[in-house]
Amino acid sequence: MLYRVNLAKFFFPIEDHLYTLKRAETLKNLWKLCALLVLASAGVYAWMAILGIGSDIISSEAAALSVFEYEAGKVWFVLGRMTFAAAFALLILFIPSLFFYAITEIPYKKLLVMQQIVFLVMLIERVLWIPLAVYAGLDWFASPWAFGIITSYFTDLSWVIFFFGAISLFQLWIIWFQVKFVGFMSDINRVWLWVSVIGIHILDWAGVSALAFLDSHLISGWFG
Repeated sequence: MLYRVNLAKFFFPIEDHLYTLKRAETLKNLWKLCALLVLASAGVYAWMAILGIGSDIISSEAAALSVFEYEAGKVWFVLGRMTFAAAFALLILFIPSLFFYAITEIPYKKLLVMQQIVFLVMLIERVLWIPLAVYAGLDWFASPWAFGIITSYFTDLSWVIFFFGAISLFQLWIIWFQVKFVGFMSDINRVWLWVSVIGIHILDWAGVSALAFLDSHLISGWFG
């Protein structure tokens, strides 16, 4: 049975689509969508770089640079952000799929479909945050759909704020979707599945908060 992958279908009642995907023997459009998502990720991060999001280091050193050096720095910054975005997309698409493939009997390509939807939701979250960063000056951990702002009322510890700032309503939806997808496609114990999915995301949030914490301290040490 041939199944043409269409990510938009999974944002509506998805049981019929999951049933069809489970029975499918051949997937069409899979690798094309992977390539499009990688390109979309690079495009979004290039847009962010052009808008100046995350370019504080270049801006702070502008007075000491010539016009050519400053413009060259901006070009390299955009290219660097695009490279990071492409690598990040590949990581999100392929590494979690390998993990779920190792603990279930779900075919790897079908798990890639799940991660394509996950990454698309992450891109949507990022795009919605960009106007808030440009016009309201909100950092990623202070977006209205994340828990960083609420956490800041209870503690001044930056790494704790970063951790809860990485948890958003979009991330909670992703957890629900992954549990539903894997649970539908396999007979894995539901409790073990919830523990595994939440555990992966906790590690991810901890890694994001650690990198943000270290980055802020390194930058303040080098350029402060």
